[in-house]
Amino acid sequence: MSKNVKTIKELADELGTNKTRISRIINKNSIPTQKIKNKIVLEDNSVSLIRQYFKNETVSILRTELDKAHSHIEKLSNLLDQQQSLALQDKKLLEEYKAENDSLKALKIPAEGSQAEQAGNQPQAELEALKSEIKALNDKIKGQEQLNNQVSKKWYQFWK
Repeated sequence: MSKNVKTIKELADELGTNKTRISRIINKNSIPTQKIKNKIVLEDNSVSLIRQYFKNETVSILRTELDKAHSHIEKLSNLLDQQQSLALQDKKLLEEYKAENDSLKALKIPAEGSQAEQAGNQPQAELEALKSEIKALNDKIKGQEQLNNQVSKKWYQFWK
């Protein structure tokens, strides 16, 4: 074989593919070949055409992969924006809750001086009034229970 021709096998090995793929490219693109000693060989111009086909195919694949990667990056960017927005909303809510909690704590702390003494006496008086009211209600409930027990006794309950 002369230096200016290659077999399909040699070219396939060089390009990292198999003979079948090279044969399909030859048939699909009508690339000229020669037959020497029962082997199909390719001249330099045919080899150049096949290499060009592989380069174009590689570029096409890389563009497709690049487009996919770009799409994924856009999606991830959108998700990141959404996450940051939600984190900001959470932070604002936490600040609002802290402010509300602080205001509630301020309401529970009694004021100093004479107002504190009056405020302290007033709840105590209300507490005593509520206790006496609860006691009266408990007495009333006990009376009702006794009355119910007396009324509900029937003749068949006398031996119980």
